[in-house]
Amino acid sequence: MSAAGARPARVVRRPRHAVDERPFIVIWETTRACPLACLHCRAEAQPERDPRELDGADARRLMDQIAAFGKPSPLFVITGGDPFQRADLTDLIAYGTALGLRVAVSPSGTPTLDRANLTAVRDAGAIALSLSVDGSTPARHDAFRGVDGVFEWTIDGWRTARELGLKVQVNTTVTRDSLEDLADIAALVRREGAMLWSGFVLVPTGRGEQLSALGADEVEDVLHFLYDTGAVLATKTTEGHHFRRVALQRTILERHGETPELGPLYARLTARARELGLHDGERRAVRRPPMDVSSGRGFVFVSHTGEVHPSGFLPLSAGNVKHHPLGDIYRGSALFATLRDPSLLGGACGRCEFNTVCGGSRSRAYGATGRVLAADPWCAYEPGSFPYQDELRELLADAAPARPTRAARTEGSAA
Repeated sequence: MSAAGARPARVVRRPRHAVDERPFIVIWETTRACPLACLHCRAEAQPERDPRELDGADARRLMDQIAAFGKPSPLFVITGGDPFQRADLTDLIAYGTALGLRVAVSPSGTPTLDRANLTAVRDAGAIALSLSVDGSTPARHDAFRGVDGVFEWTIDGWRTARELGLKVQVNTTVTRDSLEDLADIAALVRREGAMLWSGFVLVPTGRGEQLSALGADEVEDVLHFLYDTGAVLATKTTEGHHFRRVALQRTILERHGETPELGPLYARLTARARELGLHDGERRAVRRPPMDVSSGRGFVFVSHTGEVHPSGFLPLSAGNVKHHPLGDIYRGSALFATLRDPSLLGGACGRCEFNTVCGGSRSRAYGATGRVLAADPWCAYEPGSFPYQDELRELLADAAPARPTRAARTEGSAA
């Protein structure tokens, strides 16, 4: 307790509602049409729209179902492909906003990121924009995205969005190509200004299967670098669930005046951050705690054809919103229920004391092994090796929400 008697801030946040009852975030892939050819694309996006896409009426029914989860509504993210390839994008944003949904849009970095389109998105009711920056220079970013000019279009759209009052989240894919550039990208994000910087730890699916795998030790170094960066920039991860473990470990180590033993990549990123002055100047008063949300456990993805997945990077369907309401699928699917039970995890994830707030990336486990409950192969932690287990148990008790029991799981019918 602080001197004033207030409860200290949580190291890991949790949704206010039980994640077996309602999601924290719903992501809808409006289309797979996109003019880019990104090296990591899970959707393997195509130039033309798929005729099987949810049409406007289907989309409005989906938003009705999301609103039916109740208040506060889940965050609703419209992604793609490139959402601007749909002529009805602003109409859909306006409809969701009228229902009381908090709508965000995740477009591609193309010439469609102009002031007119971004103004229309804002005026329709969108509250935030999510943009991808995978290199700190035009050469680096455009090589990853497969089209010249994408970096400049993205930066211009980013600046315009902020001028218009939209919140901006910047996503960076952590790959072999971007590892040594992460400090420079962080400096760019801090300089341009963003609500949040998200490090997406690659999942080997879609075109991403062709990219070189990272080592678990390298991922560990990146997660600790992201934790350090959180002192000056609001930082999160996507498919890097062990970032929550890192936050818990570092919080306890800092109490003891200790630092973790990390690898050469961490040393290089830290040195480069120092050269760039990344940590100079104003620091955040409060570090942003990671949110305890994972595939099927607070997170749900609806594909362009209406298939419901625990994650956009986990190609297992629990049903289709054309045939069953999203709420029934989310609550009653055997797949989703399985993913909410950490006692079912295998390997190191099953033995790990952090599995109630981490559990590893189910998408990466499936992509690497074909088994959705296997251990995350890109986690370096040895279960039980953290030295301050008593203090850890206190923080875990504070961070972890109640999980549904096996009996409760069987009450819902699979969609």
